[in-house]
Amino acid sequence: MTMVGDMFNDALRAKLNAVATDLAAYLRENPEVAHNEPAEVSYRSHQQVPESWPGGLGTPSSTGSQNHLRYAIYPDTRRLVIEDAGRRTIYDTGDHVISGIAQAQSTDATLTFRSQNGLVRLSELKKVEA
Repeated sequence: MTMVGDMFNDALRAKLNAVATDLAAYLRENPEVAHNEPAEVSYRSHQQVPESWPGGLGTPSSTGSQNHLRYAIYPDTRRLVIEDAGRRTIYDTGDHVISGIAQAQSTDATLTFRSQNGLVRLSELKKVEA
């Protein structure tokens, strides 16, 4: 999986996907290059911290978090969950199939969602639960 921070930069996304595809092909053709040893790091936690998303929504297709802001998208149940500083809001996504997400942490912490219909405005989505 690759992720491009500039979600509208199709040229950069295409270049990154091409590099990843070429790298994967190279590693398949040259298995001796790929080492099974873990990467050298100073510290690696072996503790798994479970994400406690609401039950009954299924499996999220996408999740993300940074600092105090996180989200999860559940396409099967048409739900979007946003948690901001511990305050959780659940939205009905209606006919939106969310496929583009941008999260920025600058002066303001922001989330931008895009679907087949363009920008997803949360103000236009029905709040299911807060």
